[in-house]
Amino acid sequence: MNKPGSQQGKSATNGAMETAPSVDLTQPRNPRGSKAQKWLVLGGMSLLMILSATFLAAGVSVLSGNPLQLSQPLYTSLIILLAVFGLYPIGRRLSLRAGLKEDEEGAPTVRKRSLDVTAAGSAEEVASVLRGQITAAMPVEKLHIFLYDLVSDSFQDVAEDNGKPGSDLQFQGKSLLTDILFAQENHLDLNGELIDSLPQAEKIRLELLGARVLVPLKGSDRLLGWIAPVWRRERAADCLKSLPRLDGQIRQAAAALERVQMVAIMQTRLREMDALIRVAQGVNVTLGLDDIYELIYAQTSQIIPLDQFRILMFEPPANEPELVFSIRGGERCFAEENTSLPSKGLPEYQSVCAGAVFFSEDYHQELRLRGDEDHQRAPREWLAVPLRAGAETIGVIGVGRDEPSAGFTAAQQQTLQAIADLAAGAIVKARLLVESEKRTHQLRTLYDMTRQLSSTLDQELLLKNILKSAVDILGCEAGSLLMADEQSKELVFRVTLGPAAGELLNQRMSWDKGVAGRAFTSRRAIIVNDVRSSDIWMKENDQLTGFVSRSLLAAPLQVKNRVLGVIEVINRTDGTDFTAEHQELLAAFASQAAVAVENSTLYTMTDQALAARVEELSVMQRIDRELNTSLDVRRAMKITLDWAMRQSGAAAGLVGMVEPAGIRLMVSQGYNGELAGYEGQLLPASKDLLDQLLTKGKPVQVSRVQSGSILLEDAQSQIVIPIRREKEVTGVILLESNKPEVGSQEVVDFLTRLGDHASIAIANAQLYNAVQAANVAKSEFVSFVAHELKNPMTSIKGYTELLAARAVGPVNENQASFLQVIRANIDRMNTLVSDLNDLSKIEAGRMRLEFAAITLGEIISEVERSTRRQIEEKELRFTVQIPENLPSVWADRDRLMQILVNLVSNAHKYTDHGGEITLGAQLEPEKRADSSQRQMVRVWVRDTGIGISSEDQARIFQKFFRSEDPKTREASGAGLGLNITRSLVEMQSGRIWFESEFRKGTTFHFTIPVA
Repeated sequence: MNKPGSQQGKSATNGAMETAPSVDLTQPRNPRGSKAQKWLVLGGMSLLMILSATFLAAGVSVLSGNPLQLSQPLYTSLIILLAVFGLYPIGRRLSLRAGLKEDEEGAPTVRKRSLDVTAAGSAEEVASVLRGQITAAMPVEKLHIFLYDLVSDSFQDVAEDNGKPGSDLQFQGKSLLTDILFAQENHLDLNGELIDSLPQAEKIRLELLGARVLVPLKGSDRLLGWIAPVWRRERAADCLKSLPRLDGQIRQAAAALERVQMVAIMQTRLREMDALIRVAQGVNVTLGLDDIYELIYAQTSQIIPLDQFRILMFEPPANEPELVFSIRGGERCFAEENTSLPSKGLPEYQSVCAGAVFFSEDYHQELRLRGDEDHQRAPREWLAVPLRAGAETIGVIGVGRDEPSAGFTAAQQQTLQAIADLAAGAIVKARLLVESEKRTHQLRTLYDMTRQLSSTLDQELLLKNILKSAVDILGCEAGSLLMADEQSKELVFRVTLGPAAGELLNQRMSWDKGVAGRAFTSRRAIIVNDVRSSDIWMKENDQLTGFVSRSLLAAPLQVKNRVLGVIEVINRTDGTDFTAEHQELLAAFASQAAVAVENSTLYTMTDQALAARVEELSVMQRIDRELNTSLDVRRAMKITLDWAMRQSGAAAGLVGMVEPAGIRLMVSQGYNGELAGYEGQLLPASKDLLDQLLTKGKPVQVSRVQSGSILLEDAQSQIVIPIRREKEVTGVILLESNKPEVGSQEVVDFLTRLGDHASIAIANAQLYNAVQAANVAKSEFVSFVAHELKNPMTSIKGYTELLAARAVGPVNENQASFLQVIRANIDRMNTLVSDLNDLSKIEAGRMRLEFAAITLGEIISEVERSTRRQIEEKELRFTVQIPENLPSVWADRDRLMQILVNLVSNAHKYTDHGGEITLGAQLEPEKRADSSQRQMVRVWVRDTGIGISSEDQARIFQKFFRSEDPKTREASGAGLGLNITRSLVEMQSGRIWFESEFRKGTTFHFTIPVA
């Protein structure tokens, strides 16, 4: 560790203040002029005092009546006495100013001139001034001044003015002693009780120092240092008395020290920041790893004194450290670099891997305990910080010192960690760049090889190119390409290269043996660099060919989840071993080659498969067209059976529907009375493999069936195809043949797809029939109910009107009111029955319309007359807006009347008293889907009623829809009027729509074509 008095210590402490001018503290400035001036002033003052004393004595004598006579002894003594008393203070002051003092023996000596410590430019200059002041004020044998050293984080003895070190003792920057000193008001007596609480090491250092007291030099918030004067025991009392007189000088020196140390700290921080900035700038423009390592070392050595420096990187997968950069004594140690170090031999390994900083005061001992024979070359102190890239530790930076010192400071540790954090990202980027360049080269090579492979689809030529390319890429002596035979589960030597390679051609081996077998079954590349020591190497191949294999590398030809074969290369031509890089390169090449092999295989099958597929799609399209032309179930089944027998070549077949008790025969073909016994009966599900079909739900095919299990006489094979609807088997297709097999797997697949298509057509036909039957039943029921309800309602209405007309006797007011309610409800029921009857006819398609040219004005007049009474009851205003030249419309008179009545009645129901209803019409063109136009009459009915909410507008034309709006619920209705109205409008080639604003009114529009 450098002492503060050394050149490096001064540089660390003073920084930019090194250029301050030096001051000679032992000699006064211009000594000759000072002495002459001093004696001249002293002589003049003496003469002046003597003359003053003489005049004073003369005045006294005059006042006393005795004139002054110099010959009289009395007057002469008086003058001398007055001069002495007057000159003594002045002489004393001048003597002090001139540097005169009396020592213990009474001999005057010259002391050093006192300087202003505020002018000092370094801690050493402040200490020198302070040393001169103290030695001038008290008789000390030796004076130790300990000041804080930022570099070592310790208090060190400042060298004396002659350059000799005061002592080699050092005290920690933060300790119990420093705390005690900072708490002292004046000085610390080393014989006091506080000293007893210090650690033994501190006591020993203080005893070696030999001082009796310590005078602290305190800053505003920390201890700057202390003064340790050493004196003889007999002069202790005098020295202690002199200490209080030095308080001012000590406080001045402390203030100057604090300023100097603050400047030093700021300069140190600036150097650290400058180093970090240089590292940050350097790593952004430096791409080479070695350049980055040199940059890190150069900037670290500027701010941290070191003797050794090294960088280790953790290499996957074992994460073992590798020494990549090493400096000893300022020299690069290339011989040590690029070598792996055992992690167990590095004391800092576990700590750094955990992301923590490591520091050791005795690195020698730690290495020796770990069995490192080269521990003597290691530094005494060692600091290591992790290179962290995100959450991962990729390496470590270590710095060391050969001589023991106070250790590395916390600031130095933080600075080194900051440099490491900056460097880690740059190292990762540089390594990625190197890796990407290597990958780029590999990919370029693979691309060139793949392009050559894709230039041919001849499989034999392709396999030869693949093996030759693999041998050339890896620089090998020989190689083999083995293809898998799935039926025999063997690997076949399809292509071989190298001496005596022809002996292996077309040879076979089990696909779970040898290095190639291991690569095939494990689906990964395998390296065997010493075949003699491997238990999976097959020496039989060498014995067969006479070739000597030393090392092998095998990679599978894999496409998705299927392995086609194995590429095997043997013996590198340069004699080196295969590496992980070679393994990765061959694996990548093998994956590309496998795609080329797969493509060539598929290409040879494409034409035939494509032609067969196109034919099948064409046939299936024809079948779909035929199935969709009819919704008759039996016809759909007959079409299905015809195509099944045509494609399979079966002699006979049938289609049946699955029922709980068996199979109901629907259609059959090719049988000659064999099915006569099943007419009107169910075919048992346990017969002819039908039970297997129902259990598995998959096609069942049996060859050479027994005679008792067939329907067709002399049949030798059967196949049963399920007709499935989702997951349920709803029907079966049974085919029988006089041949041992009904068809190939392709035929079975076609029949399966045919069954799926047929199931949709059959289900649609069944659903259509069911819907038709339901519609007919519903329409018949509604018509029956409407017809049966009209007779009693007519009777009720007739008798009610007789009673109301008092035809059978008088009726009071209450009875008349009740009769009116009955008549209103009868009208309501009559309307509901009529609506139901119309709805059933519309849905069943039995609504008959009689179109004719109709004058719309006449229809509107009839609507006005038929609704006048109910409109007048609510005091509504009814307005008609129809042009005089409006053309006739083409419509059914009764149904057009019904449309208008429904819309006007609807407006009447939902419009409050005093509201307004407007019925209007106008001629306007309407565009068709083919962009042509036709003339239409638009009719609208507008009211000022309650309107329709936005939630209800989407459902307003639905059957039986009634809004939840309380205002709407006040009016009675079944929710059928608007639905029927829309149907009637659309049946007359028009359309209907509405516009509504909630609580403000609604307008319904509909169009009718012009006649």
